[in-house]
Amino acid sequence: MSHKPWINLPIREGKHSRQAHCDLPDNTYERELGREGFYGPVSHMHHQHPPTGWVSFEGPLSPHAFDLNQLPSTVDSPWGAPVILKNAETNIRLWTIAKSMSHLVRNSDGDELLFLHEGQGDFYCDYGHFPIVEGDYIVIPRGTAWRIDTASSLKLLMIENRNGSYRFPDKGFAGYNAFYDPATLDHPRINSTFKQQQDENTWEIHIKRLDAITKLTYPFNPLDAVGWHGTNTVVRLNWRDIRPLISHRYHLPPSVHTTFVGQGFVVCTFCPRPIESDPNALKVPFFHNNDDYDEVIFYHKGNFFSRDHIDVGMVTFHPCGFPHGPHPKALKKSQENPATFTDEVAVMIDTRHPLTVTEAAHTVEVKEYVHSWKSPEGATS
Repeated sequence: MSHKPWINLPIREGKHSRQAHCDLPDNTYERELGREGFYGPVSHMHHQHPPTGWVSFEGPLSPHAFDLNQLPSTVDSPWGAPVILKNAETNIRLWTIAKSMSHLVRNSDGDELLFLHEGQGDFYCDYGHFPIVEGDYIVIPRGTAWRIDTASSLKLLMIENRNGSYRFPDKGFAGYNAFYDPATLDHPRINSTFKQQQDENTWEIHIKRLDAITKLTYPFNPLDAVGWHGTNTVVRLNWRDIRPLISHRYHLPPSVHTTFVGQGFVVCTFCPRPIESDPNALKVPFFHNNDDYDEVIFYHKGNFFSRDHIDVGMVTFHPCGFPHGPHPKALKKSQENPATFTDEVAVMIDTRHPLTVTEAAHTVEVKEYVHSWKSPEGATS
């Protein structure tokens, strides 16, 4: 018995394609109207003009782009890094650390997901040690004490899961090992490197609870475990171990790239992959509204094939209900001279409840982003 609350009743009306994202009627632009973040009921409109072909924009439902490279965020503590976007279920930060942390931290508000955008170092926590490198995700369960040692500057995207634990996505008929095999997840080790950092010096743990900081001082290093067993631990995944689901005849929705599931949001990873080769299949993300979720994308590296004037280290934010899709030059290129491969790496966060843009984000906002779709019929940028 299905427990889905919606009625699935496919209807065809007027001039339409036989399937979504393929064989579009001549001189039309497809727009997807979907529910529940690509998992629910969905319809596909065929328009005579680009759904993003506005000539003016007024009101609060505006797309945003932020250049996080301009943030003055070099601080010793992750809790000192500026929050960029937030709601009751998540805080999204960019944290730059210039040197090894001088204290431990513990989040008692939720799980933490770190994505290492730049640099390398060593991660120490209650459970042990592992090295970290650019492109690593580090999932830190609530209540874990941790710190990072580094000989150079690091930049980390931080995604807090305030009301639940991070979970695997439902991989459905693709199977347990699809997208990324859980066997690729690494856990901290009680190795010689971990044991060597254990000492009898004074250490502090900074505990965040209800966004206030409490400092505990110990006359020894609290990371003094000699062993452990159980199922609750830190894990690490690098984007290079992700093998994205692809189809040469159909542009798959972002949901197939779901990497972790939080409470009220999902985290997806866009990795290098072949572009659809079927001549009648869409080769860039389709126009859509995403009518139940806010959409955030952090651009890590590569050439972002559906975007124009977006660079590494930037973030875009498309609020729920805002129609968006490929920028005009990207759409035109995909139709006239499509690429065969995309080398982009990006992290997407889709939230079920609305996000608030903070003052810190407004200070690095790219004001002209809202106008970046303006062009006659999607011909030029």
